[in-house]
Amino acid sequence: MRETTAERWARRSVLTLLTLFVLVPLYVMVSSSVKPLQDVQNAFTWWPRRPTVDAFVDMWSTVPLGRYLVNSLVVSSVAAVLSVAVAIFAAFAVSRYRFRGRGLFSVTVLSTQMFPGILFLLPLFLIYVNLGNATGIQLYASRTGLIVTYLTFSLPFSIWMLVGYFDSIPRGLDEAAQVDGAGPLRTLFQVVLPAAVPGVVAVTVYAFMTAWGEVLFASVMTNEGSRTLAVGLQGYSTQFNVYWNQVMAASLVVSMPVVAGFLALQRYFVAGLTAGAVK
Repeated sequence: MRETTAERWARRSVLTLLTLFVLVPLYVMVSSSVKPLQDVQNAFTWWPRRPTVDAFVDMWSTVPLGRYLVNSLVVSSVAAVLSVAVAIFAAFAVSRYRFRGRGLFSVTVLSTQMFPGILFLLPLFLIYVNLGNATGIQLYASRTGLIVTYLTFSLPFSIWMLVGYFDSIPRGLDEAAQVDGAGPLRTLFQVVLPAAVPGVVAVTVYAFMTAWGEVLFASVMTNEGSRTLAVGLQGYSTQFNVYWNQVMAASLVVSMPVVAGFLALQRYFVAGLTAGAVK
């Protein structure tokens, strides 16, 4: 069907509005980051009258941004890797084998997504504190505890996504590998996983982004030494002032690695997410 002139202009108008909806806030963030604090606090201007990069220098000393950045990278990366590693084995078992309790396991994994995260906040807090008092294993206010917490969010969805993607891989590949003498683990690592790279990348990106931007648990389960970026950016707001230009500068700097990684893996992410979601 040919697109009419009215439909074409309607499509262009909608796309233009959506583009402005995304770019205008981004431009305000960039322009505010190169303004002195006094100019940001005064009446808004679209163009900086006195451009400066002082905010990009001062933001590292106003709060320990470098430590927050390292904490976020460590917690998000380890949580994503562990989530994917466990999900691969669980999803392979659910997808390729028929065992007692398989249906119950799948329903249980999926049903965990129905509960709000705040429901688990107090139980996890009490478990971490009591475990530390009883055994000396300090999970509260530590990176390890935050990693375990984020696994409870990302692991169920990761398993569900990978099950759908593994189901889309022909079982004939497994049978051919078995004829050649390959066992279950060899079949998984040499046959199934190479064909499931887009799905694995999609799950990894999802798990990483879930941990990277989480605020609720990070604000309760961390202290000054283990605080992540999502919570640490609040440090630019003091009792007497809010350093808006440094907030904008810090937001831009910490977003660049994530945006660059997402763009580099975009084609894998879209393919894996689509294939896993339709099963």
